Amino acid sequence: MGHLIHRNHVEMSSLVAYEDSESEDDSLDQAGEGAPASVQTGSCEQNQDVRGCNSSEVTLSPHSFTPDPHRSVLEYHGSFSERNSSSLRSDSQPQSCFDRERKYCSDVTTRERHLKDTTAPLSLCATQGKISPLHTLPHMPQSFTDGLKSAKRHRTVPSGVRPYIPKRQRLASSVETVDPKFPAEQVPGNQTREGQILSEVSARVKPYLVHKPGAAGIPRRLLMSLGGHQGPVNTVQWCPVPHLSHLLLSASMDKTFKVWDGAESGRCLRVYTCHSGAVRDACWTPCGRHLLTGSFDNSAVITDVETGQQVVRLDNHFKVMCVALHPSNPEVFLCGGYSSVVKCWDSRSCKVVNMYKAGIQQTLDILFLRGGVDFITSSDCVSRDSADRTLIAWDYQTTAKVSNQIYHERYTCPSLALHPLEESFVAQTNGNYMAVFSSQQPYRMNKRRRYEGHKVEGYAAQCEFSADGTILASGSSTGSAHFYDYHNVRSLHSLHAHSQPCLCVSQHPVLPATAATCDWAGEIKVWH
Repeated sequence: MGHLIHRNHVEMSSLVAYEDSESEDDSLDQAGEGAPASVQTGSCEQNQDVRGCNSSEVTLSPHSFTPDPHRSVLEYHGSFSERNSSSLRSDSQPQSCFDRERKYCSDVTTRERHLKDTTAPLSLCATQGKISPLHTLPHMPQSFTDGLKSAKRHRTVPSGVRPYIPKRQRLASSVETVDPKFPAEQVPGNQTREGQILSEVSARVKPYLVHKPGAAGIPRRLLMSLGGHQGPVNTVQWCPVPHLSHLLLSASMDKTFKVWDGAESGRCLRVYTCHSGAVRDACWTPCGRHLLTGSFDNSAVITDVETGQQVVRLDNHFKVMCVALHPSNPEVFLCGGYSSVVKCWDSRSCKVVNMYKAGIQQTLDILFLRGGVDFITSSDCVSRDSADRTLIAWDYQTTAKVSNQIYHERYTCPSLALHPLEESFVAQTNGNYMAVFSSQQPYRMNKRRRYEGHKVEGYAAQCEFSADGTILASGSSTGSAHFYDYHNVRSLHSLHAHSQPCLCVSQHPVLPATAATCDWAGEIKVWH
């Protein structure tokens, strides 16, 4: 009789642990879906100082990581803490995008740890509580214990209980697909219910493929609004292949990057979860079949657009803030971030082929010049004698500094953009203007041409040229998208796009007067 009681006790304990035990990732997924989770626990016979052990039901409220659009950025982040190098900065220099993003990531990490701490005692009570057949729960009949034996023996799962999935199996499927009819429901597997996304040509883009692109226009009305990210969207980028240019790539601080149909339906085609940290930068490969992303999890990943599988994963040993593909050799790319070194990777051998040591703090952006012989790096170093470190031109082959006397004003440059036709490039500065530089040695700045009217204020607001190089677009900390006449140096239009800071404005390479914008609140909009 004692042996039978002990056996029932072991089987009962194992079943309760099987039904209630979930990994930390599953608990976070349930909290992120927005539905409260109700967990029932039995009375704990042991005197444990754990919250929730004496209650029969505990309700978890979901934690939202989306910033409140009605609150200002200063109220959302609290008081800003200055870094050790802030004494070297100018009084007019606002907080850098490096500080702002690091503060955001630390806040998200704190919330995730708090969520884990609140869910851990619940599983502890359910798995460690001693349940004896002689002291069953009040709502559990004695005949239920007999059915537990057969259920355990045949390994059947009762209705309403989700079976356990190993962590390796969950990580193997790094892509999730969203059904347009049920946006919150994620379809498992690597294929969509509608078919392949790279084999379709948008009906809206098709008429413009047979004709030569005309003059770029200025978008003025909202075409669609895309919501799905739960963190700031750092960048949006249209696919460079003309017949696939309806695909829109977005990278967010919520650790995901997505591909959207930005021309017609506006639905999300793929959700990629390859990174465990915020995705800071992302770009298409020239063929349009792969994506290059850099993340705060110290990795740079090349992902297959169709299947979502990781083609290459490289560890940089520092948080990656910017990535740049070589223009004539797409298998080679550069990675920069929270390090004084810029690494050059070869995706075929997965090895570092070159290293560019500048002795600076962080690299904000990387821009290859025409032909890929030289490239420009922008740093987060600002001081009285920082003229040799703000913008640096490098020789790609020899890793030598070609010029370090390019920009002499005491402002950081969070974004760089190359003109598609002329030998020039622009730099977005924290002085609330864009400066023009020659892309040929000695890379002098044109002091008579300056694009003003928008505000940066420490955000990583990106700038971009239209396909014909006539219009220069920029985001703004006020939430507006600004369009400038590049040759006449005048403002053409200011589009009030978002209530939160607008971080990127991407102009469509084929469709005229079409652009996509993204903001700090995680919203993406397409304008026409």
